[in-house]
Amino acid sequence: MNVSDEHTKSLWMRTDVAPDAPTLKGEQRCDTAIVGSGIAGLSAAHELSKVGHSVIVVDRGPIAGGMTSRTTAHLTSLCDDGNSSLVKLRGEEIARTFHESQAAAIDSIEANVKAYGIECEFRRLDGYLFPAMGMDAAEARKTVDEDYKTARQLGMQVEKAKGVPLSGFEDSPTLIYRQQATFHPLKYLHALVSEISGRGGQVFANSPVNDIEEADGAVRITTENGARIIAKQAIIATNGPIYDRFELHTKMAPYRTYAMAFTLPRGRLPDALYWDMADPYHYVRLSSGPGTVDYLIVGGADHKTGEADDGEIRFEAIEAWMRQLVPDLGKEVHRWSGQVMDTIDYCGFIGRNPGNDKVFVATGDSGQGITHGALAGLLLKDLIVSGASPWEQTYDPGRKPLKSAFNYLKENVTALKSFAEYVTPGEISRLDQLKPGEGAIYRSGLSKLAVYRDPAGVLSAHSPVCTHVGCHIHWNSTERCWDCPCHGSHFAPDGSVLNGPATKPLAKAEVPSS
Repeated sequence: MNVSDEHTKSLWMRTDVAPDAPTLKGEQRCDTAIVGSGIAGLSAAHELSKVGHSVIVVDRGPIAGGMTSRTTAHLTSLCDDGNSSLVKLRGEEIARTFHESQAAAIDSIEANVKAYGIECEFRRLDGYLFPAMGMDAAEARKTVDEDYKTARQLGMQVEKAKGVPLSGFEDSPTLIYRQQATFHPLKYLHALVSEISGRGGQVFANSPVNDIEEADGAVRITTENGARIIAKQAIIATNGPIYDRFELHTKMAPYRTYAMAFTLPRGRLPDALYWDMADPYHYVRLSSGPGTVDYLIVGGADHKTGEADDGEIRFEAIEAWMRQLVPDLGKEVHRWSGQVMDTIDYCGFIGRNPGNDKVFVATGDSGQGITHGALAGLLLKDLIVSGASPWEQTYDPGRKPLKSAFNYLKENVTALKSFAEYVTPGEISRLDQLKPGEGAIYRSGLSKLAVYRDPAGVLSAHSPVCTHVGCHIHWNSTERCWDCPCHGSHFAPDGSVLNGPATKPLAKAEVPSS
């Protein structure tokens, strides 16, 4: 999501400024065009530029200003949905390949940090998995035993332990995963931009793409202002792919997750990654702060995008949970939310777009966007340069895993529910119910409107129909934007696109007289 004045900003966006980049103009040619400047797009551009490819990266907004800027940057080779769950869905061999490829992604980040001398706080850490608050002791031990056995089978460095340094969990059954990591994501990506540019690669910001066409052995990409890129191949590395309208989107679903940063006296909590066994689970880590202060970053409280608008309550719940575990937690300094695209079998979609020869995709981060993104650079470089990758089967965008049929049906119920909303009443019955800075769905006669009252009190109205495939949008009061529950598009109050897969703004509508 592109950050505007009306959007909350993550800790990273507050402490760093995106690299300057011009707007794409005229016509450009290259070997590989990359749409999206998050970690997936920039990692791919970096890997390809290293082997002599000419690359052009183009982004809807500022460079590295999308969902990558909203991560909490846990670098882990575990499956976000659990190693055991992945084994049950895709088998031990694929699960082992998943772990090996995610570990390779972390290794690649570490190698770049060392090679270029990037000051981005990269460090290897232990990851602690501990019981959820109120979890039955027998269930916790069973979960630890099962996860330990599976992790060992997959070749992971894991140990059983007793307790974590969190209040109330000093004696709990715990797993310690070795050789995990973390870093400052934007400082790392800004260094990659410099490396890409130094090899002749071009990076363009504020250049929304509205058309991608593969024809005559080339890919043509056109932006809203009429600029064009002609490339031998293209990579679509956006949070939600803006090229494929159905196949990939039906195999993943958007979830919103919440994060907060608090001050904490340095040394109060050992530097590590912490995850509990709740569903949705909490995730905790540290980042350096000023003087003798660290920032404790905690996240969780996930829900399907567009299916809840209670961010304040979720932030309160996260803070209450964290303060119970760390009683001397300091003041809140930042809060934000982001979107993850969960696939039906927990592995991302990285490879050739189904039905295309020259168009590749990187999407479906499944809660591990940073490692999936770094991995995309390695995998896509191999596919484009040599035509094969040892990990291509694991992440094949065209796969149809039969054991994931239940997840497929469950996630696609959202679209049916969304279309049914067009015949329901509006969220407000009178326009004067809308306070400054608020948005809501209002029924005007036989149709509905997405109405917004700006801080000055001026009303505006738009169609509530997402311009991707027509789902019904919802107001997000936390980020002050319109969210699509079907495939994760986000729109600003003025109707402009903030996050794909939509590429066209919401249609403007006349504000009703009453």
